[in-house]
Amino acid sequence: MTKILLKQIRILSGHLSKYNYTTAPKSIQTINIHGREFVTDDYTNVTPKILTYLNQNLHLKKDNPLSMVRQRIVNYFYSSFTHRGNPTFSVYDNLSPIVSTRQNFDDLLIPEDHPSRNKSDCYYINNKTLLRAHMTAHQSDLLRSGLDNFLMIGDVYRRDEIDSTHFPVFHQVDAVRSQRKDQLLPEHTEFELFEPTYDPQNPQMFKNCINDPNRQSCHTLEASKLMEAQLKNHLIGLVHTLFGDNVKHRWVDAYFPFTHPSWELEIFYENNWLEVLGCGIVRNEILAKAGPTNTIAYAFGLGLERLAMALYKIPDIRLMWSQDTGFVSQFQNKNLNDKITYKAVSSYPQCINDISFWLPSNVTTDTFTNNDFFDLVRDVGGDIIEQVKLKDKFVHPKSKKHSLCYSIVYRHLERTLTQGEVNKIHKEIEKAAVKAFNVVIR
Repeated sequence: MTKILLKQIRILSGHLSKYNYTTAPKSIQTINIHGREFVTDDYTNVTPKILTYLNQNLHLKKDNPLSMVRQRIVNYFYSSFTHRGNPTFSVYDNLSPIVSTRQNFDDLLIPEDHPSRNKSDCYYINNKTLLRAHMTAHQSDLLRSGLDNFLMIGDVYRRDEIDSTHFPVFHQVDAVRSQRKDQLLPEHTEFELFEPTYDPQNPQMFKNCINDPNRQSCHTLEASKLMEAQLKNHLIGLVHTLFGDNVKHRWVDAYFPFTHPSWELEIFYENNWLEVLGCGIVRNEILAKAGPTNTIAYAFGLGLERLAMALYKIPDIRLMWSQDTGFVSQFQNKNLNDKITYKAVSSYPQCINDISFWLPSNVTTDTFTNNDFFDLVRDVGGDIIEQVKLKDKFVHPKSKKHSLCYSIVYRHLERTLTQGEVNKIHKEIEKAAVKAFNVVIR
């Protein structure tokens, strides 16, 4: 089914010719992505439209609001952490977004049955390769290379709903700070990083436990609490740098498979609490497997789009990709610390069309994957798709056929759409849905 969808989208999007889906010898289906050949399988769900976002690197483009926020974060860590006048944090902002399932999941202790592994959540190239879902996918490889303090910055890919705050591609800053005993406890030699039962030379002999909400069982309470205090102080300092010293904040207990204890940091923004990042103490199993068996580390991750939209009052996440001079000029040649409030150049009207269809007899409204339909709409309609919402579910009382109705909001960021051109795109979406999902348009 996925191969049929990819073929249909390729026909509808002739400009995507550099992403070639070919038939290799022995009928092995392959996909070529920027000169790299990958064998596809029943996990393959990455689409040509999504692949057009690879290597655009908005976080590195001068005068893009994402790049401005990125540089402010980097400057904070460069100025806050130095050794003999040199920054102690290294920055990796051009790592390939194509990663293995080992990097994205296994190295981070994400269980086999964790929902984040689902095809409905990730863009898989095949069952062993995907577009990274978080920058943390590079954490273990960088630790193995001997690094102890580093920032990982780049584009990440997740299948998601479609609205003004969600986009299948966004940008993250992830970080790790790792310390030995002499670095964390230079003035408290009586304290230890690890409990006596843990041997850093033989970490595989210790089963780490996370039942205690205050620490991992391998760590002493003193080391865990001191690391927690450092982490929170450093991140509060970052938030103050970005939003000002008077911004209200609070910590919320959280769960992540790769850290324990874990927290989310929220700020009070426009009369609501806004989550800005997740963080925690890195699970010792990750460190031990990657090499540094005698350290304790913290990690955090944040989304650049969420920060930029809050800082600059940008109402629609799609604007980050806009080349319209009315948008771009508002961020050109600005000082990084300038207070910038985005001003809408003009507001173009929406066009809203509904689509309803009967599902095949072997599919129900509960088993149909919404993200599959969202991806199809986005691939056919492109960036003029502002929002897709599930409007209605229906089961016919006699035939027991299942039906879904979606409302699709079309809006161009740079001009007014005519109803006629929207109707043509809507018709192409209907045709693509029939071929991809074997549905019957109502």
